[in-house]
Amino acid sequence: MKVLKTAFLSAVTIFSLNVSAQETEEVEIVQIDTTKTWTIKGENTFLINQSSFSNWAAGGVNSLAGNIILNYDFNYKKDKWSWDNKLLAAYGQTYQKETDWRKNDDRFAINSLLGYQAAEKWLYTFFLNFNTQFANGYEYNNNVRGRKLSAPFAPAYLSFGPGIAYKESDNFKINISPASARFIMVGAESVREDYGVDPDKFSRNEFGAALDAYYKVGLMENISLENILKLYSNYLEDPQNVDVDYLANLNLAVNKFITVNAAVQLIYDDNVNVPKSDGTKGPGLQVRQILGAGVTYKF
Repeated sequence: MKVLKTAFLSAVTIFSLNVSAQETEEVEIVQIDTTKTWTIKGENTFLINQSSFSNWAAGGVNSLAGNIILNYDFNYKKDKWSWDNKLLAAYGQTYQKETDWRKNDDRFAINSLLGYQAAEKWLYTFFLNFNTQFANGYEYNNNVRGRKLSAPFAPAYLSFGPGIAYKESDNFKINISPASARFIMVGAESVREDYGVDPDKFSRNEFGAALDAYYKVGLMENISLENILKLYSNYLEDPQNVDVDYLANLNLAVNKFITVNAAVQLIYDDNVNVPKSDGTKGPGLQVRQILGAGVTYKF
């Protein structure tokens, strides 16, 4: 009798566990949203740097810097179609008593990639990139503000064209366009020659090959490195001189809201004349670096 009772209780227990597991599985299945086609992610970051000296024997300059960085991703996926969009916007100012306020960061960029799946991880694509800035930039000599070097929509770069892409994931993708158009638009007439545009024209038109690559990797827990690379070769003029735009963002998450950010951007374009230390201007490597701690809100 005890044997029958034990067997019966065991059967009831097993049956109850099976029912419970089935109910759990059903709840998980219901929670999956198969109709979702858009994935939206964003980071809003405010960085601040400050240094202050009082009766400091070694000397020093009081300074204050603040930067706002917006980094949004809007990605669409349905059947064989995908549409990845990234918006980057940043602006910052640095203050020193001797130099007053000067901007240390100023950029606005939209990168868009429409794709149709051709094979596993391969897509037929059409890309569009747009880059410009928010405010005027000036040349400084002996802490005196000189002539204007740039302005909103001066310059502005617009590139687009068909291509093919390899997409491992949202964190790793490469797009190649062998036939893409690029327009370098400069609204301020006084700086057009600095960007290779004739003074009496609004823009310079190019046709060539473009490569866009994006790679984001986790270096260790709470530390990630984001890489954005753009290459362009103009078939119409000096195709061997490849324009390079590389941006690296290093993010260290202290906790949910506090982050440390470091960014390095390298640009080379032989049509852009940059001020040199000897007072002359000509093609050269442009380097921008930013390091700061601040508050980041992610969604």
